Amino acid sequence: MEGSCPLGLWHVHVTWDDTLVHRVRFHKKPLTGPVPPPVTQYLSGRSMNLDPLKSPLTEQEGVYGDIYRSVLKIPYGSVRKYGDIAKLAGTHARVVGLAMMRNITPLLIPCHRVVAAHDIGGFTPDIWIKEELLRIESEVVRKMKTKGSYFYDPDPDEHE
Repeated sequence: MEGSCPLGLWHVHVTWDDTLVHRVRFHKKPLTGPVPPPVTQYLSGRSMNLDPLKSPLTEQEGVYGDIYRSVLKIPYGSVRKYGDIAKLAGTHARVVGLAMMRNITPLLIPCHRVVAAHDIGGFTPDIWIKEELLRIESEVVRKMKTKGSYFYDPDPDEHE
């Protein structure tokens, strides 16, 4: 299946079957068709993960596979530097950058969470998308830490 959902002035195009996402792209024009519910929930800040969706890149062998699996482990609302991921994968930061550029399933392999040593780094097709994804995640984390938020319950047993 293929469909899209909005993200600001962009549209997130998703090609998928069941729980396997084959491709995620960002376009100015929408596609008719559904996207997996975890994608729309994630983009609206209602979910912190994309389970049960999977990317074929996590099964890739070699250094790129190691990079994608390392990036997948970056916690929601956090960032890591290209160099940090390079150390985990046993490679160079530039190779991590190339892997992020070739990531066919951004969101699932959260390349927006990988930043340069002194700035936010790049993102194709527009840096605004990376900034917006990081903003969504930081806002959800902020709400989780705020008392009284529907994301945060300091004493869940009190309500049973």
